[in-house]
Amino acid sequence: MDKQQPKLSRRTVFAGAGTAGALAAVAALTPKAPAEAVASAAEKSADLKTTGYQETQHVLRYYQTARI
Repeated sequence: MDKQQPKLSRRTVFAGAGTAGALAAVAALTPKAPAEAVASAAEKSADLKTTGYQETQHVLRYYQTARI
């Protein structure tokens, strides 16, 4: 019993390419998030981040486990 895989026809390839192109066009035309929402989200994340090294409980616990 020789099972043959169906051949990939030219029609299938072009149909897939057309579908991919249509999806790309729809993705390009969908509205983006408002600039105000993006800016406020960036400000909130900037407020939460701190710069520099901080010795937190987690870091101190790691130091204890790393001692020889």
